[in-house]
Amino acid sequence: MRLSEPEYVTIGQILAPWGIKGKLKVEIVTDFPQRFTPCSKIYINQQPMTIDSTEWHKGKAIIKLSTIDSIEDAQRLRGQPIEIHRSQLQPLPEGQYYHFQLIGLEVQTSQGELLGNITEILTAESNDIYVVSGNRGEILIPAIEDVVKSIDLNKGRIVIEAIQGLLKLNQKAAKN
Repeated sequence: MRLSEPEYVTIGQILAPWGIKGKLKVEIVTDFPQRFTPCSKIYINQQPMTIDSTEWHKGKAIIKLSTIDSIEDAQRLRGQPIEIHRSQLQPLPEGQYYHFQLIGLEVQTSQGELLGNITEILTAESNDIYVVSGNRGEILIPAIEDVVKSIDLNKGRIVIEAIQGLLKLNQKAAKN
């Protein structure tokens, strides 16, 4: 485990109270929406809570927590992230990573040129895009097999093959 791995990982964001009995409307930010099933343990402000019930409305989860029973209690949680403890993470297939595992990794070319560190990951329909900040400014690296050659979490490094035009394209985009 790298030192930068967080103890808690965000899986949702409380948007607003739903109704008057303490239900919460939640934006889901996990690939595992089953984390919001009844009896699931979640954390808000690192306090453990249990989901009593879940319903779905227009792509959002409407959850009822066992300790939140009024609109006033629900209102106090507006904007809070919903998290799980790192120990609750699903193991991913080999070659797949959680975003938090990649943020901060050093990115270098297969020729050994250091480009910077991943500061953000943009999720696009076809593939993720790593935002790398370094001496050249921000560089956008598509997370595709042709470009990303290796990811080593222990060394904290990603090696990419800068396909023709990739780095020049980014430099031009930065000047505009």
